[in-house]
Amino acid sequence: MDHLSPTPVGTLARRWQWLLIAVIAGWLIWLLAPVLTPFVLAALLGWLGDPLVDRLERSGRSRTIAVVLVFTLMLLLVVLALVILVPMIERQIVTLIESLPAYRDWFVQKALPWVEQRTGLELVTWLDPDKLTEWVRAHWQQAGGVAATMFGYFSRSGFAVMAWVANLVLLPILTFYFLRDWDTLVERIAALVPRDHIATVNRLALESNDVLGAFLRGQFLVMLALGAIYAIGLSVVGLKVGLLIGIIAGLISFVPYLGTATGIVLGVIAALVQSGGDWPLVAMVLGVFVAGQMLEGYVLTPRIVGDRIGLHPVAVIFSIMAGGQLFGFLGMLLALPVAAVANVLLRFAHERYKQSPLYAGDRPSILLDSYIDKGSIDQAQAREPEDK
Repeated sequence: MDHLSPTPVGTLARRWQWLLIAVIAGWLIWLLAPVLTPFVLAALLGWLGDPLVDRLERSGRSRTIAVVLVFTLMLLLVVLALVILVPMIERQIVTLIESLPAYRDWFVQKALPWVEQRTGLELVTWLDPDKLTEWVRAHWQQAGGVAATMFGYFSRSGFAVMAWVANLVLLPILTFYFLRDWDTLVERIAALVPRDHIATVNRLALESNDVLGAFLRGQFLVMLALGAIYAIGLSVVGLKVGLLIGIIAGLISFVPYLGTATGIVLGVIAALVQSGGDWPLVAMVLGVFVAGQMLEGYVLTPRIVGDRIGLHPVAVIFSIMAGGQLFGFLGMLLALPVAAVANVLLRFAHERYKQSPLYAGDRPSILLDSYIDKGSIDQAQAREPEDK
C-alpha cells in the first residue's frame, strides 16, 4: 500500500493547485464585483433566513410554504421599517436643511476663527465671495476642465444609479431563490469536497456557520438597539436632529467605535450650533453616547453577541477596510464573513501546529522513570523474599 501514500512532491503540487484556484477565484471576484453584489447580499439574506425555514419545515410544512412565510416576514419587516422611519427621517432632513444657515454661520464665525487662533492659518479670507470669484476667473480654464470631469462623473453616476435600481429589483427575487434552494446548494457544494477531507471540512463549516451566525445576527440586533438608544436619547435631551444622528451612528456601529465616534462628532456640532455655544446641551449629548457605550459593553454585546466569537475589533476594522479597498462595496459585504471563517481556520491551524512535530519536536518527551518508579521497584524487591 506504500505506492498509494502521497509523496512530498505530489502534496506540494496539490497545494500549489489550491493556491492557483484561490488566486483565480479572487481575480474573478475583483473583476465581477459590481455584478456579484446583489447575489452576495441575497445569499447572506438567504443564509440568515434558512434556519427559520428549516424549523418551519420540521414542524410539518412544505419547503415552499416555509420559504413563502419567511420571505413574506422579511418583506413585512422591511416595509414596516420604511413606513415608520422614512417620514421621521424626512422631517429630520427638512429640519437639517432649514438649519444650514445656522451651521454655515457657526462654521465661519466660530469654528474657523478658533482654528486660526491655534494654527496661525488664514482660512476665513478664502471664504470671501469676492476672493472666490477672483480665484475662479484666474483659474477659468482649469475650472472648465474640472467641470468637464464633473460632468463625466455625474454621467457615470447616472449609470451607477440605474445599476443600483436594477440591483434593488433583483435582490428580493434572488433572496427568494436562495431561501428555497439553500439546502440543495449546500449539498452540492459538499459533494465536491474530496472524500478524504470531508470530516475536517464538515467540522470547519459547522464552526464557521456558528461563529458567523452568532456574530452577524447578534451584531445586527446590537446595531438596531444602539440606533434606537442614540435616537431616543438625543431626541429626549432636545437635539433637533437627534433622530437622524442616532440612526446614522447605529447603522455604522458594525465597525467598532466608528459609530460612536461619528455620532459624537455630529452630535456635538449640532448641539453647539443649536445652543449657540452653551455647554449643557453638549454635555447631555455626550452623556447619551457614554450611556450607550456602557449598555453596549456590559449588556448588549455580552448577552446578544457573546464572547465565543473571537473576532477582535482590530480584526473587524482591518477586514472591512481591506475588503473595501480590494473589492469595493462587495468587499465590505464579504469582509465579516471572510474574517469569521479565517478566524476558525486560524484556530484549526493552531490546533494542528500544537500537535505537529514542528511544535513538539522529533524526540519523544522525557519521562522521569528513574525517579518516579524507583520507590516502587525497591518495594517490589523487598517483597520478593516474603513471596518466596
